[in-house]
Amino acid sequence: MGFHTFDADKADRLERPAVRYRWVSAEEIIGALGADRADRAAATVADLGSGTGFYTDAVAPHVETVYGVDVQAEMHAFYREKGVPENVDLVESDVSTLPFDDGGLDAVFSTMTYHEFASDDAIAELARVLRSGGRIALFDWSAAGDGEHGPPVDERFAASDAVEALEAAGFEVRSASERTETFAVVAVAP
Repeated sequence: MGFHTFDADKADRLERPAVRYRWVSAEEIIGALGADRADRAAATVADLGSGTGFYTDAVAPHVETVYGVDVQAEMHAFYREKGVPENVDLVESDVSTLPFDDGGLDAVFSTMTYHEFASDDAIAELARVLRSGGRIALFDWSAAGDGEHGPPVDERFAASDAVEALEAAGFEVRSASERTETFAVVAVAP
């Protein structure tokens, strides 16, 4: 299951607000990260599988720094052409080998990309780079969905799968829900 990577030749499809916000809103992400708080609990954040920066752009005004992490250089090229905010740094990396210091991030989020990197190694790497008490917010296509949108159902995970993987790595899950076609999981690092 999993490890489906979005076709970079279709990157422009990731820039459609009516479609993207149907599945997860900017407000959900910002709230899940704690970036809506006056004390800026999430000052340094990484967007895992940032693609064209659609959600990175939505989070950037609410934090000090966002790292747009993607394995595809073509996605970063699209983002650069579109225009990258000053407080966004693009990082070409796989989630299982992130180039950040231990405890160097306050939060990470993933929108519709968990199925691309879900593995014990990636979850362990997230536990390493998040500070103690740092947040992780995962929004992805659910195995409980009908598969009409997003990747094929056999490449997806259920919220319970993500919860199990996070808890096994020591994360404390704060919320988990199955929604129409997607799931949302928010957890805190050990």
